[in-house]
Amino acid sequence: MSEASSSSSSSSPSSTPQPIDESLTLIPGLPNDVAALIISFVPYSHHGRLKCTCKSWRLFLSSKTLISLRRIHRCLSHLLCIFPQDPSIASPCLFDPQNLAWCPLPLMPCNPHVYGLCNFTSISVGPQLYVLGGSLFDTRSFPLDRPSPSSTAFRFDLQTSSWDSLAPMLSPRGSFACAALPNSGQILVAGGGSRHSLFAAAGSRMSSVERYDIVKDEWLPLDGLPSFRAGCVGFFVKNGEEREFWVMGGYGESRTISGVFPVDEYCRDAVVMELKNGIGGGKWREIGDMWNVGERMKLGKIVVIEDENHGRPGVYMLDGSCILRYNMGSNRWCEESYLPRKAKSNSLFGFVVLDGELHVISPLKAVESTETTRRLRQNKRARTLYIQIYHPKRKTWRSLITKAPFQYSLDFNTAVMCTISL
Repeated sequence: MSEASSSSSSSSPSSTPQPIDESLTLIPGLPNDVAALIISFVPYSHHGRLKCTCKSWRLFLSSKTLISLRRIHRCLSHLLCIFPQDPSIASPCLFDPQNLAWCPLPLMPCNPHVYGLCNFTSISVGPQLYVLGGSLFDTRSFPLDRPSPSSTAFRFDLQTSSWDSLAPMLSPRGSFACAALPNSGQILVAGGGSRHSLFAAAGSRMSSVERYDIVKDEWLPLDGLPSFRAGCVGFFVKNGEEREFWVMGGYGESRTISGVFPVDEYCRDAVVMELKNGIGGGKWREIGDMWNVGERMKLGKIVVIEDENHGRPGVYMLDGSCILRYNMGSNRWCEESYLPRKAKSNSLFGFVVLDGELHVISPLKAVESTETTRRLRQNKRARTLYIQIYHPKRKTWRSLITKAPFQYSLDFNTAVMCTISL
């Protein structure tokens, strides 16, 4: 997320299936409504190949009717979208863990004046993926080696397989908190800065907050954070009839060692905005420190399972080989479980929620295990990922291995991930 990187669905297709064009026969000998139902049960990861079958299948597999049928009959595919680096030069991919299938997506529109986009945020809303902000280098700025924050916003529609350029954010930002408000068509962003992945520290910080209206394609300012904050995560909490927007972790002010080396001052607290009328505009309140001084320097990677318990989400953190759970009542982190297979470094892990389960992803070669080492020898030329999956309610672990289609090993310090249900 980024983010915690978590996905949200702010809008969903109508629960009533759209009319099917009777002039196009989907399966000869069957009524179109029956044929449509049969085809809708095919996993989404295989749709790309099926579209080449005939014109009627291509049109149906790109229609709103398909998504409506899949939602009504609860046959959605829960997919992981991975952006290995700048999506204008490296294709993002969808991964279906149920079928161990990968599906590449088209490149994002390229701007010839900018390069090296990173620290952007991706989030799903219905059948669409949004790529917001980030940090990059601009050939029109000086000096050329100084990264700049980006205000650009793009949307990829998985029904039409096309990219659209959206209204830019009011303030350019990267490494910011972001969440989609369920059933409202609104996206909130908060904080951020200009830091680039090539630089360990420094860069700007900001406190501004904005709300994006998907239908109107416009950004509106909201009350800013109480202080500068970047590298943070955002999520929503239902509090009675109201909802709250939480911003947690990250780094604020910086200091220097010997007056030369910049060092981050990490945030040990969270801030909360009450959403008036469900869309924002409330004041911020501060939540105290989540741990004592010296107990932990900074938050690890955070993910959120939405509406886990009567509107309160489950907030989890990956800290080394330990998974911690946040208790909102006590404002403390508690041990939840430990990874069955450890890696040499926490930076080698990707951490994401998919269909209510925690997925910890790492290159196979990074996992310390006799079994995985043996498998690595068999797949030494493949970009193989080892995924450890934890079910919070059952308290159980399982794992799977998949060969990623990327031409290089994933760097989970810079790769951006989000999830989508189709």
